[in-house]
Amino acid sequence: MRIRRFLFSAVLFCFAAGITAFAQEGAQKALSQKEIVGKLPDGIINQLPMVAGWKDNEVLKLAQREGRGFKMFEYNVKTGAKTAVENTPKEIAPTPEAMKKFMALPLAKEVKNPTLSPSGDKVAFTDASNNLCVWDAATGEVKKLTSDGTNVIMNGYASWVYYEEILGRPSKYKAFWWSPCGKKIAYYKFDDSQIPMFPIYDSRGQHGFITETRYPKAGDRNPEVKIAFVDVENGATVWADFDHTADQYFGIPFWNADGSRFIIPWMPREQNNLVLYTVNPADGSKDFIYNEEQKTWIDWMEDMQFVEDGFFMVRDFDMWEQIYFQSFDGKRLEKITDGKNWGVKFVKVDMKGGAIYFTARREVSTRNDFYKVDLKTRKITRLSFGEYNFVNVSLSPDNKYYTALYSNSTTPTRLAVVDVKKAQKASEAKVAPKVAFEKSSGVKILADQKGEKFDEYKLAIPQMLSITVDGYVLPAQVIWPLDLDSTKKYPVLVSMYGGPNAGTVMDTWKGISEKTQWWANEGVIQIAIDHRASGHCGKEGLNFLHRNLLNIELVDYIEWMKELHKLPFVNREKVGITGFSYGGSMTMLACTAGNDYFKYGIAGGGVYDWGLYDTHYTERYMDRPQDNPDGYANTRMMLKVNRYKGDSTNYVKITHGSSDDNVHMQNTMQLINALQDAGKQFDLMIYPGEFHGYRGKKSAHSTTGDYIFWYRHLLEKDVPKVLVR
Repeated sequence: MRIRRFLFSAVLFCFAAGITAFAQEGAQKALSQKEIVGKLPDGIINQLPMVAGWKDNEVLKLAQREGRGFKMFEYNVKTGAKTAVENTPKEIAPTPEAMKKFMALPLAKEVKNPTLSPSGDKVAFTDASNNLCVWDAATGEVKKLTSDGTNVIMNGYASWVYYEEILGRPSKYKAFWWSPCGKKIAYYKFDDSQIPMFPIYDSRGQHGFITETRYPKAGDRNPEVKIAFVDVENGATVWADFDHTADQYFGIPFWNADGSRFIIPWMPREQNNLVLYTVNPADGSKDFIYNEEQKTWIDWMEDMQFVEDGFFMVRDFDMWEQIYFQSFDGKRLEKITDGKNWGVKFVKVDMKGGAIYFTARREVSTRNDFYKVDLKTRKITRLSFGEYNFVNVSLSPDNKYYTALYSNSTTPTRLAVVDVKKAQKASEAKVAPKVAFEKSSGVKILADQKGEKFDEYKLAIPQMLSITVDGYVLPAQVIWPLDLDSTKKYPVLVSMYGGPNAGTVMDTWKGISEKTQWWANEGVIQIAIDHRASGHCGKEGLNFLHRNLLNIELVDYIEWMKELHKLPFVNREKVGITGFSYGGSMTMLACTAGNDYFKYGIAGGGVYDWGLYDTHYTERYMDRPQDNPDGYANTRMMLKVNRYKGDSTNYVKITHGSSDDNVHMQNTMQLINALQDAGKQFDLMIYPGEFHGYRGKKSAHSTTGDYIFWYRHLLEKDVPKVLVR
């Protein structure tokens, strides 16, 4: 393992330069504990307006929060004039009349996912019996388009694993799609009858109750899926030509512009082959237009931009993300971009202007920049500037201006309007200008989060760090204690997530809040770390996790700890680590197999045996347990408890929501059973009725409990009363 070190020299340089802990210099005020956990003094941080869109080529619409509402403004990017908008309508996008009429019916309270037709005269929904129905606004009649719905046969309503892993939680289980003309509905029909039932117990009431869920765990049967097209007038149904008994997955489908074809992404259970099929809704016949194979796994297409003869998409089969064009006839696949891109997001496809505008982490893996690629020459031009992270980019209709929020770890967020032509000229200049572009006339700052009193206070400001392991650059963001004294010893609190393409470290402004200021004022080093498979090193880095979750992450995290141990003021015996979900899994692993470096941990909602998680997510990376028994065995925290001490030198707290339908509390129960049988002590906090994350009073209780844990084990003192909320 080849390791290049940057952290130690970077930190020593900071001290030598007299900017210890990256705190502000001078006779500054310190924030009180009440100010940190409550309301900050006025003037430190300004509230930024939100961009509500472009009115036209020159006028930007802004929304400034006032109390519980918003005040609307219009800003002219040419003249700089800002005017309040009178009589702002309460509904920016008014609800269509047909939908208003439907939602007023008693029926509306009983149905799922009511969706207005493109023609605006009908509403489709799934009823309580899981049948697909349509309501006609003109007649008020409800027509059942299916009749076989049960608790395990669901028409247009997703099976749990599709909802969680493929269609996404924002879908609210919706699995039907109106055709553009509004005459047909395509829908997925799910058969959950062969999926094992998993019971989720709720203790409320005298007898409690069980929620029965159909949750396929790794290696289990998946739901069978049929795809149908139904005529909303006569109910005639056409079935797509797929073998519904095959072990397969279907992705999020979409209609082409005229409704003549329905495009369906398909993968086998192994998820190493992605095919796009076009299906004829008239007879169900299919043709494929795109085929992709990888040796490890393939992710679904998330962002597709459609044009007349095809679509643009982002794929990573050459180990970095690139934009490609795919024709609808399947005959043309063209690569549009090159280079080391990751996190590519389309901003705009301008076929008339012959360009695509997009954001990507291209200059460095921890910052998003804004680019333009010429569709003829394939030349990529950076339109953003400086060493900042650019988000919420919005182009004017004529592409002459863009707005964005930009910041970095040490620079509070700013909202700016940028002249695209001037930005392009500055980017292409061979000689650096005397005045930085961000200070030129090409950039107009509309608002700055940094308040006029920001510099009057002693604030903890994050610092970006990196190390290189085996040739892979791994980033971290650290917040040093205020008034750090290199002759003293400071505890460390590590945050991370782990897993594939789920990094937590970005060079972006984190704000002035309890999360960034409390521990710095209490003498605790906070550091967020990422590993080589977290998205900074392309698909090549991700592939280290294939059939091998939880391994390379810990290897890289330990390298970070070895680096911190070089610093004379780090207390290596007082290192805590915390994470939720996959981060909970990593926390338990770190405090068992990695407890030479990670002494204390709070693990929330973790998977402690990947055989207990769902098929689609787990098998994408691990294959089936039947095909990778050693890989799965390595993920079982129950087999690692012998490494854990459970004493004052190595201790964990485990939390879970009892109603968690994503990562079942079964994981925690099996883990604590193993800990108890091994005679190991630990803390446990179960949150009744909570899901994958804690809300309201339970959230406040969890936060207070975490503070108590860290004060006890890292600082060895009682928690301040101001934190007991």
